[in-house]
Amino acid sequence: MDSHPLSLLLLRLIQDPSSQIQAAKEIRQLTRTSKGCRRQFSAAIKPLVSMLSTPSPPDANEAALLALLNLAVKDETNKISIVEAGALIPIVRFLQSVDTNMQEHAVAAIVTLSASPVKKLAIGASGSIPFLVKIVNHHGGSPQAKTDAIVALSNLSTEPDNLTLILQSNPVPCLVNILKTSKKSSKITQRCISLIESLVEFKEARVSLTSEEGGVLAVVEVLESGSHQSREHAVGTLLTMCQIDRCRYREPILKEGVIPGLLELTVQGTAKARTNAHTLLRLLRDSPYKRSELESETLENILSNIISQIDGEEEQCGNAKKMLAEMVQVSMEQSLRHLQQRAFFGLQSPL
Repeated sequence: MDSHPLSLLLLRLIQDPSSQIQAAKEIRQLTRTSKGCRRQFSAAIKPLVSMLSTPSPPDANEAALLALLNLAVKDETNKISIVEAGALIPIVRFLQSVDTNMQEHAVAAIVTLSASPVKKLAIGASGSIPFLVKIVNHHGGSPQAKTDAIVALSNLSTEPDNLTLILQSNPVPCLVNILKTSKKSSKITQRCISLIESLVEFKEARVSLTSEEGGVLAVVEVLESGSHQSREHAVGTLLTMCQIDRCRYREPILKEGVIPGLLELTVQGTAKARTNAHTLLRLLRDSPYKRSELESETLENILSNIISQIDGEEEQCGNAKKMLAEMVQVSMEQSLRHLQQRAFFGLQSPL
């Protein structure tokens, strides 16, 4: 795009409301797929933020916000410029809007801006976090807004100060509800369980998770049926709880039938999940041992000790023993294949 039409388009952003709206719509269209146009139109950021910040008709706010959203996509410099131009104040206001479209656009803007590591603290400090949690917790709200709000919270949670702010909004009950109602292999489940894993470092989140009906069970179900990454976060959640206060959390975790899922993870999980599953199984046994003693124990001995301590459910114990037998068989087969490969490559090596 040459400089003359660009200058005219920017000029229209500071004219009458009708011209502003049309110019914002054109900028949105031009920057939808073109990285080059996003760079060219960086000069439009300040007037577009001004459209958001001053009293304007709803269609003017929407046009400006959508144009800014496209300018921010995959452009780190524009993300920073949008925040520094003061866009967070009106965006947070729109998070509270009764207009579901504007609320959706505002959450989408926070998701996009929160992808910038530079401005995560500023976004957290803007007051956005309580409203994002409220959107997740709102029954009957927009599904897209809820999904985007969880992604935004997940993005922001990598900053410790933001994680504290998220904790203060008591998000665990609504996150557990999402786990219960979402497909276990979905991306949204992965975001939720990742956030829960970070939050259970804090006592308030652990208490909230164990107090919520079906809270620990929801984590166990993700451990059993989630994606590889979700299962890794789920076992990490339970391990963190046990490492912090084994006496308090051992029984609630065992009660939800975690053993079969842990056994499967020791063989089929990611490297981190396998390590964490082994560690958690050791922590779930009845008597704590020194590290050197634990390292020499077999998985079967650890499991037998755990099973002997579980009250009630014979079916649960039977399933765990059956799963152990299957896992041992898989482990033996994997070890045999590994030995065969080593022998084969040894034969292929030159003398």
